Amino acid sequence: MNAEFEPSVPLFAYGTLQLPSVQLATFGRLLEGQDDVLPGFILAPLEIEDRQVIATSGLAVHQMACATGDPADRIPGVVFAITPNQLTAADAYEVDDMKRIEVTLASGKRAFVYVSATRG
Repeated sequence: MNAEFEPSVPLFAYGTLQLPSVQLATFGRLLEGQDDVLPGFILAPLEIEDRQVIATSGLAVHQMACATGDPADRIPGVVFAITPNQLTAADAYEVDDMKRIEVTLASGKRAFVYVSATRG
């Protein structure tokens, strides 16, 4: 399938998925996106134990979104349009402490985002 005609999947990134090194390693290209905000969540540190993820991001501690349900809590980030195959690659990059959910962003757009699997 020609990349021009692949379906687009919206992914909201607030952490290491915004890093050029992570984008190149995970998606094989740099992504362009639009600023947006994730309401009802706060950031918390997450210690990474997966050596491959640490090597890709260069960081042993990442940030994870934790649901609070309070719309005043907000996380800024970027919405990227990626392919379904790239979403699968993002799933493989994210550690087991994270899960992918679909949310409504402050702009009203729907997007996938990785959040804490256990907190919030």
